[in-house]
This record gives sequence, C-alpha cells and structure tokens, in this order.
Amino acid sequence: MKVILIDDEPVMHLIMRKMLVKYAEIQVAGTFVDTESATSFLNDNNDVELAFVDISMPGGSGLELAGKLDKAGSKTQIVFVTSHKDYALEAFELSVLDYLVKPVTQERLERTIHRVLESRKSVQQLESSDHASANVKRTSISALGDFYIRSEEGRVKWISSKSAELFAYLLLNRGRRISRARLVTDIFAGMTSINAEKYLNTTVYQMRKSLEPVGLREAVRSENDGYVLELDDAVVDYEEFERQAGQLGKIGAANVEEALIVERLYTGDLFGSKAYVWAIHETDRLSERYASFVKKSGRDASGSAEFNSCVKASVEAS
Repeated sequence: MKVILIDDEPVMHLIMRKMLVKYAEIQVAGTFVDTESATSFLNDNNDVELAFVDISMPGGSGLELAGKLDKAGSKTQIVFVTSHKDYALEAFELSVLDYLVKPVTQERLERTIHRVLESRKSVQQLESSDHASANVKRTSISALGDFYIRSEEGRVKWISSKSAELFAYLLLNRGRRISRARLVTDIFAGMTSINAEKYLNTTVYQMRKSLEPVGLREAVRSENDGYVLELDDAVVDYEEFERQAGQLGKIGAANVEEALIVERLYTGDLFGSKAYVWAIHETDRLSERYASFVKKSGRDASGSAEFNSCVKASVEAS
C-alpha cells in the first residue's frame, strides 16, 4: 500500500518513516511540506491509498486538503496527525479514517494501520469473490471507532449527518422492517409529529442519494410504511469481530497470533465519536464482548506475555 506524508515539519517525516518502516505492507511514496505539492503528486499518482496529513500548515491546511479530496471523490484516505485536539470533531465530519495526536506512539499507529489494512483486505476479498452477484456492489462497512462505507466504486459521502445516522440505524437492524413511527421516535425525537415526518422523508431521500454513487440506493427498500436495509454481500467490521472471536475457541501458544489479529479488529466503540443515543445498548454490548474476549484470551493463553502486553498497549492507545 502506497502512502504519503504531509507535514511542514521535516522532522515529522523522519519520525513517521521510522515507525512505518515496521510494516511490510506500507510503502512511503513521498513526503511533502505543503498541501499544494502533495495535491499535484496525488493528481499524477492515483494509486496512493493513504495520506498522513498535518492539519495546521502555512499555505493551506490539512482540513482544506481533505475537503477537496472528498469533494473530488478521491480514493485516497486521510489520517490526520496533529497537535490540535480541538479539530477532532471537524476532522471526522470530513470522513477521515483516523485522528492521531502528536506525539504519535507506535502502539497508537499500530491500531490505525491495522484498521487500514483490514478495510483494504475486506474490499479485496469482496472484489475477488466468485460467488457474488455481478450486479451487486460489494461493500465494506466500518463502524468500530468511526463510521464509513466503501465499495469498489469508492466511499459514501453523506449529504447530511442525519442521512448517515438513518443508515446506521437501519444497519443495526438490517434485514428487518423498521416502521416510520419508530424512526421518528428514535431519530427525530423532540420535533413535532408533522415536522418529524417531513424531515424523515427528506432524510430518506438524502440517504438514498448518498448511496447511489456506490450502487447501494436499492439496498434500502420501502415496505409496509417502513424501511428495510438489505446488504447481502456486505462485510461489517463489528460482525466480523464477533464471528471470528466466536470461532477462535481456546487460545494457546499455537494460535496466540490469531487471537491478536481478532483483538485488533475492535478499533473502538460503535460509531466512534458519533455515539448515537439509540445505539447505547449495542455499544455497551460490543464493548463488554470485547472485554470478555480479552479476559478469556488472557486466561487461555496462560498469561502469555506477548498477548497481554500487546492487548495492554492496544487498550492504552485507544
């Protein structure tokens, strides 16, 4: 995977290169001290999949660059590396992959790289699947630590925050019809009934419009005064975590590495900083499932120093 580094401090290029060299899958294709030269490079190299970007730089901020790439439909994902914690909310509104605060630790970077590689692997597996229907867009959905959707067509760009929330709600209930009355109560609470109904109609339209470029518009069906989400070929990260954790069985010396891979699938709380109120129960359930898996793995591995130290570092990094 090709990545680039954008930071007006050359010393950060050295620091990040030193940490990234530990990952055989990562190739640093270029380093830049301003967004203009980085943009020019990306225009000529559309195979760059990831960019580590500083936010505050002279001559053009990282936020502006991310916004331009997002608007242009670029497949290059963004990870912000900055000393400004107060930019986090605005950063995630731009659907960036992650937000690292300086000084970046190897453990925290490890979790980001794992998230990138797992998302990439899921997309590649879906693209190469022989049994998938040719007219169905293959989809990878990340909802742990953040919330974004990718297919071979690119990444979903939500028209509004409510359209993203509505999809997230249907995702947790996919395959089941959700009545309009329930959606109004859970997502548009506090509004008058008439206004809520109108807002729901608008939000459904915006959601479908957002999904259309990646071929998912028809995945949301109207049914008996409600809606149902059908994603037959989607890979959803929290489902993968639970599935693999359940299949792993007893942990021993022979499969401790596999246990670490499963542990790293859990990259944060459900829907990350968005923390939807209606998702609290499921967020707590998944968090408890993760804690239970870590404790069980630690016991089964008979106090494996490698497993325990890696898990401790992951928890601290998150």
